[in-house]
Amino acid sequence: MTKTEKATFILETLEGLYALPPVPLTHRSPYELLLAVLLSAQTTDVKVNEVTPALFKAANTPQKMVRLSVDEILGFVRTVGLAPGKSKNIHRLSELLLERHDGQVPETLEELEALPGVGHKTASVVVAQAFGQPAFPVDTHIHRLAYRWGLSNGRNVEQTEKDLKRTFPMETWNRLHLQIIYFGRQYCPAQRHDPKACPLCKVVGRKSLLK
Repeated sequence: MTKTEKATFILETLEGLYALPPVPLTHRSPYELLLAVLLSAQTTDVKVNEVTPALFKAANTPQKMVRLSVDEILGFVRTVGLAPGKSKNIHRLSELLLERHDGQVPETLEELEALPGVGHKTASVVVAQAFGQPAFPVDTHIHRLAYRWGLSNGRNVEQTEKDLKRTFPMETWNRLHLQIIYFGRQYCPAQRHDPKACPLCKVVGRKSLLK
C-alpha cells in the first residue's frame, strides 16, 4: 500500500469514526484555550478540565490574571503536573499579552512561541482551534501512531509534523489531528495494543507490528 493509499484509507476511517471531533480542553475564549493547553503538558486533558473552571472563574482575562499572585494561581492548578512552573508562566505571559498585544492572544505561531511556557505544539493548537488556521499539532498520540502507520520514522515530533503535513491535504489538518488523538485513546494505546484488532493498524500498520 502506497503512502497516498494509506492516507486515503486513514482519512476515510477517521472521518467515519469522528466526523465532528470536539476540542478536548474546555474553554470559552482564545485566552482560556491558551492557558488550558499550557497546563496540559505532561497532564491529562481530564485533569486540566477539572482545575480550569475555578481558575477561569477567578480570572478569565489577562487583566484579571495579573491581579493574582503566582501563589494564588498555583492554588488553583496545584494538582496539575509541573504546576509551580506553569503558574509562573501563566502570570508572566498574561503580563506580556497586556504589554505587547493589548491583552489579546496573538494569532501567529511566532508571537505565541515568544510567550513563556508556549512551545510549538501549544502554539499550533491555539492557531488551529482558536483561529482556524491550518496547523498540525503533534502530541505523543499522533507521534506514536504516525510511526505505527509507517507515515514517519518516529525520530522526533518535529519530523513527524513535517511528514504528516506532506502526507495529508492542508484542509484536513485541523480536524485530523483531533481525530488521530481520539483514535489513539480509543483503539491504539501505547500499552497492551493488539495491532491485528486495530481498525487502522491491521490495514496500514508496519508489518513488524503485525507479526
